[in-house]
Amino acid sequence: MQEKGNISIHTENIFPIIKKFLYSDNEIFLRELVSNAVDAVQKIKRLAALGQYNGSIGEPLVQVAFDKEKKTITISDNGIGMTAEEIKKYINQIAFSGAEEFVEKFKDAKDANELIGKFGLGFYSAFMVADQVEIQTLSYQDGAEPAHWICDGSTEFEITEGTRTTRGTEIILHINADSEEFLDEYKLQGILDKYCRFLPIPIKFGTKKEYAPADTEEEKADDEKTPKEIEVDNIINNTTPIWTKTPTDLKDEDYLAFYRELYPMSEEPLFWIHLNVDYPFNLTGVLYFPKVKNDFELQRNKIKLFSRQVFITDEVKDIVPEFLMLLHGVIDSPDIPLNVSRSFLQADSNVKKINSYITRKVADKLAELFKNDRKSYEEKWSDIGLFVKYGMISEEKFYDKAKDFALLTNTKKELSTLSEYKTKVETVQTDKDGALVYLYTNDPDKQDTFIQSANRKGYDVLLMNSPIDNHFVNILERKLDKTKLKRVDADVIDKLIIKDEKIESVLTEEQSDKVKGIFEKAINRATMKVEVEGLSPDELPVTVTMDEFMRRMKDMAAMGGGGMSFYGNIPDSYKVAINANNKLIGRILSAGTEQEQTRLAKQAFDLALLSQGMLTGADLTEFVNRSIELI
Repeated sequence: MQEKGNISIHTENIFPIIKKFLYSDNEIFLRELVSNAVDAVQKIKRLAALGQYNGSIGEPLVQVAFDKEKKTITISDNGIGMTAEEIKKYINQIAFSGAEEFVEKFKDAKDANELIGKFGLGFYSAFMVADQVEIQTLSYQDGAEPAHWICDGSTEFEITEGTRTTRGTEIILHINADSEEFLDEYKLQGILDKYCRFLPIPIKFGTKKEYAPADTEEEKADDEKTPKEIEVDNIINNTTPIWTKTPTDLKDEDYLAFYRELYPMSEEPLFWIHLNVDYPFNLTGVLYFPKVKNDFELQRNKIKLFSRQVFITDEVKDIVPEFLMLLHGVIDSPDIPLNVSRSFLQADSNVKKINSYITRKVADKLAELFKNDRKSYEEKWSDIGLFVKYGMISEEKFYDKAKDFALLTNTKKELSTLSEYKTKVETVQTDKDGALVYLYTNDPDKQDTFIQSANRKGYDVLLMNSPIDNHFVNILERKLDKTKLKRVDADVIDKLIIKDEKIESVLTEEQSDKVKGIFEKAINRATMKVEVEGLSPDELPVTVTMDEFMRRMKDMAAMGGGGMSFYGNIPDSYKVAINANNKLIGRILSAGTEQEQTRLAKQAFDLALLSQGMLTGADLTEFVNRSIELI
């Protein structure tokens, strides 16, 4: 038997186009060919199960081998095999008519995955690295003859009688000069680990060895059970990863062992969610909640997406909600095609359903943990709080669920739900207009003076010092009824929560004007607006604050908040509150000379700056020297 012909794409230019567009992603040739081999083995298993194949299946196996001297990579299987007619049908016909159509259809494609997905080019990815490809195959069908197909990367092919004596297919790639990097054990092992680590059929990998033909009937029988054309090392994949099993069959240690397999250098996770749904889409997987550090970027892109146990990508942001990108683990869905592209993910309706499903499952898991063991939940809050807050900011539906298990932490490290906290502070922290005011700090050490001032009033102060609390404060203010949030250093305490009662100033109007003039001369900064106010005698003589709204806008602009760049360009402006009822102000007024008044006012102002961490450089040195003189 010998036949020559042309691959029906009607142009000799198609292979150069394929090679050109696929070159940047050339390592996926191995994923494509191994996946095809696995499919072939699974098909023979299904046929046997259906009673349509009565022969011995043997041990299902895919083998990958390379020969550095001969410059070949061989992928073989003991699967369904092909006849010469099937080769012509499945290999020689590509689903488009020519280069012009190909280029037209591909102009919007972004990567090799999309190219392969559009045109069924999985097998032809072999030509990304090979200048000649051979197929040796023997079909499972009774009386089938072995077939040999060979193509040199042009549109010409040749089919002759094959030499294979056992059922299955062997694909031999004759590696081209530009791709000899793949004739390396560690390179191939890395690709197999990346894409094929959890394929459902055992995969062996090693170097190719030549074998003498079987001499005896017994040896031939053995060959039928397990083909021996290639001698390879041990099986390199886990055929039954944890997400393929039933949760009731698994123990905690099974989940932890799998996590260590995926992330060998990571701390153990806090807990996990086993995903398993078959309607209206198919999806399995395990998502782990890691111990989150404050560096977001280090934690991201740790979820791996699979399709039928074949690794696709760890760029899953269209499938997993943005706030859950901090989770680790795996998702497997046959409803997401192997050759997936970003544009597909963004448009596919199943992807949107999967996104909603994962959000709901995570919310349900957190609600269950909170309800069943609040103490344990609270112990984990410093790690999971970041997830929950991020979700409440970015997903409306998640906020609706999370408001019942989100926790607020105060400076005394006490934890409360949103409703509990409202009950806790509303009698004391409601202002004269009936608005509830939550006070918070983002730096309890730096703002300790202001926190103590609030505590003296009986006010509670929340701790908001995570990387996303700027945004979380905004979402709470928007969602909570008649509630304002103010940073504890945004004004003097009596102005943060304005009550009906007013503290009168001990100074006359004339004295107040004089004090204001003394301080304006001592400070001499356009960005500092001086106001003399009647405050509690226990409060500091001078307090420097930035308005809550302006500071919040500038903080968000610094974090890259969209539309906030305008605020980032506005110079800082501060309010300098002079406490008319503090004894030091009276002393400044009664100082003998204008020079002494200015010196004491400058000292009081510098103390206020020092309490805010705003006194630096030459100003700090001058303050230290002045303090020594005053002492």
